[in-house]
Amino acid sequence: MARLTRAQSQARTRERLLETARRMFLTDGYHATSLDKVADTAGFSKGAVYSNFRNKDELCLAVLDGIHAEQIDQLAALLAGRTGEETAAAFAGWAERVVGDEGWTLLRVEFAAQSRRDPALRAELAARDQAVRAAIAALARRGPTALPPDDLATALLGLGVGLGIQRVIDPAIGAHVLTGTLAALLAAPAPPSAARPGPTGRIQAADQPG
Repeated sequence: MARLTRAQSQARTRERLLETARRMFLTDGYHATSLDKVADTAGFSKGAVYSNFRNKDELCLAVLDGIHAEQIDQLAALLAGRTGEETAAAFAGWAERVVGDEGWTLLRVEFAAQSRRDPALRAELAARDQAVRAAIAALARRGPTALPPDDLATALLGLGVGLGIQRVIDPAIGAHVLTGTLAALLAAPAPPSAARPGPTGRIQAADQPG
């Protein structure tokens, strides 16, 4: 068997560290998971972690990136080629599995709290939320919506995060709240223009001059 190149070996090490960190972050949480524990569990030295990630925040961001990408890919694959009731059923099944997953939801909340006094980390999280909203908006543009796709994406992400927290606390709450809201928004007639804050903070119609 041919020996791995340095780049291949480093890529494999990084992948192993990410897999291990993801499992530990989701099981134990952000604060309880140290870089020492990740390195030891993965079978590497702590130096191997630092050769791939500057710190624990960067490692957790990489884990979140992987989870976000999987979720968007799963949702896009489920909705591809479906219309009407099939789309609604597929989205409902996805939401029931994902919204309120305890490990994922609590990691998201805990890591968001970590950014409270770190503007740079908060900006990183904001950029990732923006990317998720953009992906949702792209899916929404496949058909007519009652809100502009970007606004619909913001509303759905906000509702999904909040509902996820509620479902962790009370698992009896169903994800149908999210799917029902989406169905209502898709069924409602689109407004002639969206009201947005103007440059002075006043609300103005999107098609009106500022």
